[in-house]
Amino acid sequence: MPRHRILVVEDEPAIAEAVAERLRAEGFTAVIARDGLDAVERFRRSAPDLVVLDLMLPGLDGLEVCRRLQAERPVPVLMLTARGEETDQLIGLGVGADDYLTKPFSMRVLVARVRALLRRIERARSGTHPVVRLGGLEVDRAARRVRLRGAQVHLTPTEFELLAFLAGAPGTVFSRAELLERVWGWTAGAGTRTVDSHVRALRRKLGDEIIRTAHGVGYALEPPR
Repeated sequence: MPRHRILVVEDEPAIAEAVAERLRAEGFTAVIARDGLDAVERFRRSAPDLVVLDLMLPGLDGLEVCRRLQAERPVPVLMLTARGEETDQLIGLGVGADDYLTKPFSMRVLVARVRALLRRIERARSGTHPVVRLGGLEVDRAARRVRLRGAQVHLTPTEFELLAFLAGAPGTVFSRAELLERVWGWTAGAGTRTVDSHVRALRRKLGDEIIRTAHGVGYALEPPR
């Protein structure tokens, strides 16, 4: 079975080498990029299965790199940030990152997050997934494509997983904690703002009315007309 390829984008050599070395020890193939422009070029050449991306980079910063990578093709992104402010984390999630870690971080936790992201994508691709059609919305889990009123909509891997999960039970309200467990695979209640950020991204791409907020409870998908 081929090993997953991880692109590590980090301008601090000690951190980049430590992350890459740990990933290799865990059975992954790791490629290092030192700045934003190098990251975009190596992404095109190496076609990684996942990107570990530092927020603060010379040249293009991590947010712009994430935008460019996701515009080329959907790929799971784990963002690293030295800043702990919630706004930084949410901005990163808003441009297509799937998860984030604040420096300093545990290598064990980083590897666990990487494996969780990859498992989520593989689980979605395995088995038989019917095409779900709800009004003008079409979610094709096998092809991982979404169309709204006939037009294809580009979603990041986690945005797609969240939409597909909600589309599997239209009208049903799921709490943030339930969504974190079912979509992200997190059992802890922390990180509920991650759900809010991805819901905002889906509304921006599909329309404000597509996901209903049940105040004090959670979210439900409302089929568009």
